[in-house]
Amino acid sequence: MSLSLQTELKKRFPFDSPEQEAALNLLRTNDQVQIQFARHFRDFGLTPAQYNILRILRGEGQPLPILEIANRTVTVVPGITGLIDRLEQAGLVLRQRCQDDRRVVYVSLTDRANHQLAELDAPVLALHKKLMRRLAPGELAELSRLLEKVRSSLSDDP
Repeated sequence: MSLSLQTELKKRFPFDSPEQEAALNLLRTNDQVQIQFARHFRDFGLTPAQYNILRILRGEGQPLPILEIANRTVTVVPGITGLIDRLEQAGLVLRQRCQDDRRVVYVSLTDRANHQLAELDAPVLALHKKLMRRLAPGELAELSRLLEKVRSSLSDDP
């Protein structure tokens, strides 16, 4: 049985609005999901942000400029260069300067990264299923639709 957010937080008074309760529910859930992913990836010597970068590169199938990688990440990555540095030091990515524009740096996966990603595929899928196990397929689709709708309101004018 799940607790209401008010009970879970031991909040004495009701939320000021349904919007406040929903937003705080979203933040609380995001935090707890992020913790699960961080623990999972720590066992593989990665952070969720590093894993996301590796997945972006694998999905593209070719080297990408660093700024393009930053634009495709699931969460905002303020220190993309530092993340790429650590992935390079771990032997998971390679950098190459663009010949036409020396300001552009391309990043590609190493064979080691492809092997590590292949090892992670099944456990990551299992974690997704575990985290969402209490939702029926229709509820999952509805949750995705609602979250996309919330994100779309962020780009609207106030």
